[in-house]
Amino acid sequence: MSAGKIDLLREVLSLRNYAPQTIKTYIKAVEQFTKFSGLQKPDQDSLYKFAVYLKEKNLSFSHIKNSVMAVKLYAEIIFNQKLNSDFLRGYRTERKLPDVLSIEEIKAIIDSIKNVKHNTIISLIYSCGLRISECINLKVKDIDSDRMLLRISQSKGNKDRFVPMSNKMLLLLRDYYKEYKPTEFLFEGQFENFYSARSIQAILKKAVRNCKIKKHITVHSLRHSYATHLLEQGTDISLIQKILGHKDIKTTLLYAQISKSQLNKIKNPFDSF
Repeated sequence: MSAGKIDLLREVLSLRNYAPQTIKTYIKAVEQFTKFSGLQKPDQDSLYKFAVYLKEKNLSFSHIKNSVMAVKLYAEIIFNQKLNSDFLRGYRTERKLPDVLSIEEIKAIIDSIKNVKHNTIISLIYSCGLRISECINLKVKDIDSDRMLLRISQSKGNKDRFVPMSNKMLLLLRDYYKEYKPTEFLFEGQFENFYSARSIQAILKKAVRNCKIKKHITVHSLRHSYATHLLEQGTDISLIQKILGHKDIKTTLLYAQISKSQLNKIKNPFDSF
């Protein structure tokens, strides 16, 4: 794929408010497609064969779906061509959640991270149930300390939402702000405006290893753990759906493996240790 096409794809996706990490992922998928197919211009047959190729590599349904979506967007934006992905309906397998950390394991991980910025990032992702892309795109102005809310702007699905903040988390953010004094993005990178997803992944991986936790843990596991802990406290599933920003409650129901009850007020699990 030529540099000009890559630049145009990146520019249009950015104008459509796709997160920077999503844009990187989509461009990587399109590059993988062109390498696999040998084609610059996708067609229906090559898209189907690409999906089959990914499936044969035992990649997750989510990965395959995102890769197919990337190629569809590439075809639409660059060639004004609509491609169909109905064939994916037969690909879905049983959805499995990543391993969930216990509250004790979350505490051990956070306590093991001594760097203030690193500790604040991991704490915030867990205590607000954030996606990694949402965390790195946070801006200082998104913190509403008066209402104890965190604004998630243009998150997945392009809808803003507010999530409740823990009292303990707000104190951590204040200490972090005093030390690092971020200007625009809440977590600034060394060489760019915002912190990189890869750096956050490395922070968590090191902490999990230091704590000798044997589970398969990713940054997204923190979000899953937060949702599971809310359920275990009895938080209503529809409220968790709103906090996590799920369009379909079926996605949230993946966590509903135990009984739940309606609470008038959320008790944040981050305050329990």
